[in-house]
Amino acid sequence: MFTDLQAAHAWIDLQAGPRDHQVHQAAQPIPREGGWRRLERGPNAAIEDITISQWEDFRDSSSHAATTPEDCYFVGIALKTTRAKLTRERQIIFDGTMPAGTLYASAPSRHLSVQFLAPCAFLHFHIPVDQFPAQSPATDGLGDLVLLRDPLATELAKALIEHGDAADRQFARCIGQTLAMHLTRLEPPRARVNALPKWRLRRVEQHIAEHFDRSISLSELAGVAGLSRMHFAAQFRAATGYRPREYLLNHRIEHAKTLLATTGRPLAEIALAVGFSTQAHFSTVFKRISGQSPARWRLVSKGEHCEIEALPRHRPAADRDWIASAAA
Repeated sequence: MFTDLQAAHAWIDLQAGPRDHQVHQAAQPIPREGGWRRLERGPNAAIEDITISQWEDFRDSSSHAATTPEDCYFVGIALKTTRAKLTRERQIIFDGTMPAGTLYASAPSRHLSVQFLAPCAFLHFHIPVDQFPAQSPATDGLGDLVLLRDPLATELAKALIEHGDAADRQFARCIGQTLAMHLTRLEPPRARVNALPKWRLRRVEQHIAEHFDRSISLSELAGVAGLSRMHFAAQFRAATGYRPREYLLNHRIEHAKTLLATTGRPLAEIALAVGFSTQAHFSTVFKRISGQSPARWRLVSKGEHCEIEALPRHRPAADRDWIASAAA
């Protein structure tokens, strides 16, 4: 079972006994959800109202799915540390520990599935789209946003919980409006990406070494690693300093150097032998990586035995177009 990572979050420990739990629930004006993100609007609720509800599950494992209504954004704030896996259309959005204070958001009409692998408790906000500035570019990043330990979100959740019966609808609305303003003004930090495990990296490097002389797609390398394209590309770069395409090109150029130094084969033939479709493309990439044209490099190294050099681990070359779509 996961425990809170910060003692400061003890105020939102919801693991009370049955009697305490009943008293707490009776005194709590924020309604409880009967199912994850399932809360019926009250008869007096207006469409433009910000809806706030509470979800908790004391089971060690549970799975749920929901679609955000088309007229609002959904925001969840963790009240206690849990372990969760968020998935949208078979794409993993988040998989790991969510500390108390974690904020995650979902855009209108967005379907989201979640698997909790520990007891959990959340405040859920449904914020109408008109609470956000019209055509705000910031809302573009709210589709699958996950912020670990967002300080302001933590304080807003704390304010709602601590006010108890005093937290009337107007107060809750102000909290929701503050949260909406916060989301449109922040710049989401890049999530920390774990490096590709060594055993997966070895498989990919071996595959490239055996097949560099032909076209190798990002999907193919991701399949070798056993990951999605997006997760493979990010983890590979974290492990090597290279985008997958950059690593492949560097490997081809290093092999080309050996052929240039030890054989008299024409440049066009060497280009094809190392996986380039044209001599022009080969020459362009070779000069960008090596600083010299293939012909000039051959003249300089003529008569010298050149072994394949080890790739530098953290000096990636720039060739962004090949996997730009995977990072989008």
